[in-house]
Amino acid sequence: MQLRHDGTRKLWTAAKHEVWVQAMKEEIKMIEKNDTWELAERPKDKEVIGVKWIYKTKLNADGSIQKHKARLVAKGYSQLPGIDYTETFAPVARLDTIRALVAIAANKKWKIYQMDVKSAFLNGYIDERNLCGATSRIHCKRFTRKKSWLKKALYGLKQAPRAWYSRIDNYFMDRGFRRSLSEPTLYVKRQGNDTLIVSLYVDDLIYRGNNEKMIHDFKEDMMKTFEMSDLGLMHFFLGIEINQEKEGIFICQKKYTETLLKKFKMESCKTVTTFGHRRKV
Repeated sequence: MQLRHDGTRKLWTAAKHEVWVQAMKEEIKMIEKNDTWELAERPKDKEVIGVKWIYKTKLNADGSIQKHKARLVAKGYSQLPGIDYTETFAPVARLDTIRALVAIAANKKWKIYQMDVKSAFLNGYIDERNLCGATSRIHCKRFTRKKSWLKKALYGLKQAPRAWYSRIDNYFMDRGFRRSLSEPTLYVKRQGNDTLIVSLYVDDLIYRGNNEKMIHDFKEDMMKTFEMSDLGLMHFFLGIEINQEKEGIFICQKKYTETLLKKFKMESCKTVTTFGHRRKV
């Protein structure tokens, strides 16, 4: 999937459109379901981290709208190092690793599947005591006067990526996966001759293996532990379109190319077949 900034920038503008109102309600529902915060009176000696709404539109590979996303984001730039946060680093999968895994899957004739963790950062536990402010227009009156002690991470916090990675890493370790030494977001699980490989890129997971039951059990367990979107076969990942067919796995960047052509007003230029055209992996 892709994200693009929507023209809606302000809360008062978004509140006039039902799609954004619904998106904000879904975000608050997810925050409450994850038990992200607890309401309390503000201590006089504690600084409050502000929050704001961010609005984006999630696109499919062909550029059509998949969903509208509203995210309540903490103003992490106001956090104090050593007080409000310590470690912030979190690894992500390298593109070379993703390409190698696609090549392995094609060679072994494995299907590649994809899942998305809904509001992934809200699942990360934080050790520091952070007091978060609440905007007065979240369509929920009880948030207007009190502040919120964060029990889990909120998008925008400096330590949010690290907290999420620690949570998902512990999940894989508890399930018998082994983490790659050279690629911290690559996990492998073996049971006899059966293998399951999972690669993580923030909140997107791609997985493949040679045992369908093992794959199914992994998916079911993930969906019980986290709020997940099952995307089925991998079709679009990190801006790359993937077509899995009987003849092999084909990759391209058609949407990206079309965007560039449109940007430079070259939509009507003549086409020519290139070396990478319909390239089989």
